[in-house]
Amino acid sequence: MRISKVHSWIPGYHLWILVFSVSLILLGVLSRSFRSGFSDESNEYQPPKIIPSKGNGYPPVIAYWIFGTKGESRKMLRLLKAIYHPRNQYLLQLDAESSGHERGELALSIQSEKVFEAFGNVNVVGKSYAVNQMGASALGATLHAAALLLKISTDWDWFITLSASDYPLMTQDDLLHAFTFLPRDLNFVHYTNKTSWIWKERKLSNQIVVDPSLHNQKSSPLFYAVETREMPDAFELFGGSPWVILTRAFMEYCIRGWDNSPRKLLMYFSNVAYPLESYFHTVLCNAADFQNTTVDNDLRYIIWDTTHGEANVLNMLHYDKMVASGTVFARPFQEGDRVLNKIDNSVLNRPPNGLVPGEWCIEKGMNRSTETSKQHEELCSTWGNINAIKPGSYGIKLGVLLSELAREGTLRTSPCEQQSESRNITRTM
Repeated sequence: MRISKVHSWIPGYHLWILVFSVSLILLGVLSRSFRSGFSDESNEYQPPKIIPSKGNGYPPVIAYWIFGTKGESRKMLRLLKAIYHPRNQYLLQLDAESSGHERGELALSIQSEKVFEAFGNVNVVGKSYAVNQMGASALGATLHAAALLLKISTDWDWFITLSASDYPLMTQDDLLHAFTFLPRDLNFVHYTNKTSWIWKERKLSNQIVVDPSLHNQKSSPLFYAVETREMPDAFELFGGSPWVILTRAFMEYCIRGWDNSPRKLLMYFSNVAYPLESYFHTVLCNAADFQNTTVDNDLRYIIWDTTHGEANVLNMLHYDKMVASGTVFARPFQEGDRVLNKIDNSVLNRPPNGLVPGEWCIEKGMNRSTETSKQHEELCSTWGNINAIKPGSYGIKLGVLLSELAREGTLRTSPCEQQSESRNITRTM
């Protein structure tokens, strides 16, 4: 959600004191989160009870962070069931706009499902904090989620961020199959080299902002400074889509930062609007170890309204093109829209309130609950082999495409160089 028309202006040297303080808050919170794991709630997070097999030929393990706000717990549960697989890790988080009761209900819903409890791979953040999607608090929340997932388990391969308004366009068996034969060091990040974004980048990067949500209990509008700052010359800025699929190694680098680059960039982006559109892109392209690991694709189906800079809400009118796109996820959807039922029935083969069928669930993921009898029937009471997957046509198609690109070397064509060249051309015009 983009907040507009509410601007506060901070004059003089007070701004620089506040900017420095907020940067230290963001860095300090992240550091403490990684060291202590879960603060006063560390005993509520559990490692996986069944460890999936790993190695050549085995599917990867994906760590999902599903984030929502007030009134979105039902959407998050539906999304969880649509992407659930016992190999993966899942972390669900509601921000501080939600009530303690809603967060508690979400946790109880997870605990009440025997399949989630048996595999121990779904955790819920019980105590949340304010997040403004325009500001550094959103970036801090993303890094915090990755730190929690690393604390829970280090056996995962990719980190995927999803909002409550996202939904899959293929099964987990499809996705795991497509990623099985890929190098585990590839980061899926969409960059843009459009001149319009370059000018937007300059404006956003020069404008100094402070995100009060970093230190307030509830989400607050950004403060905009009167002063501006020069474009940095110690590193180059890059940007694109805020939706990413990042490797465990890269997330460890961002959080632990064995050189100073991730921390320095975190301090810089703590005073930039929409840092999720630039931070990971910039860290990747300024790190020699990672700049050739990028795939210029976020595997999302999104229709952008270029006039307002927001994504169009998807519905039945978009279904055919959306499903034919070959992407893994789509967004955003409204709760209860019939297009979600269409995806469940025609793409995922997911029954109402059930899980997606797979080799791991011998009962084919069915939930025997009915609308008139909703007392907890098990989502899957008889389990199969969690290391076996059975992809459908969507997964096979995506797997062939990615494997061919990997063999040809085109997956590692660095978008960092392409955007840098576009920026240089723009600056000489």
